Amino acid sequence: MINSQWKKLLAEEKAYKESVMRDHEFSEAVLAEHTTDNVNNPAHYGKGKIECIDYIQDFLTTEEYIGYLRGNIAKYLHRWRYKNKQEDLLKSQWYLDRLIHLDGKDKS
Repeated sequence: MINSQWKKLLAEEKAYKESVMRDHEFSEAVLAEHTTDNVNNPAHYGKGKIECIDYIQDFLTTEEYIGYLRGNIAKYLHRWRYKNKQEDLLKSQWYLDRLIHLDGKDKS
């Protein structure tokens, strides 16, 4: 009698664990699909018909835009240790990549 009850409890525990794992895997997949990318595509910058960075580049002169990029690079490099760690380093790199791309266009 005790042996059969024990086997039943073990089977129930196994079924429960499998159920939790399925739910966890589903949650991970949904979370990954709906997680925002604060470095490359922050949700709050894409609310209009044009990306904020494109708008800024459009209304600034080339030299002003270079200054804007350099300022953001400096800001994120300055604060990375104290605020958002790797995210700030990646943001700095993002602005640096735009500056490199811009400079490459001028030399063509």
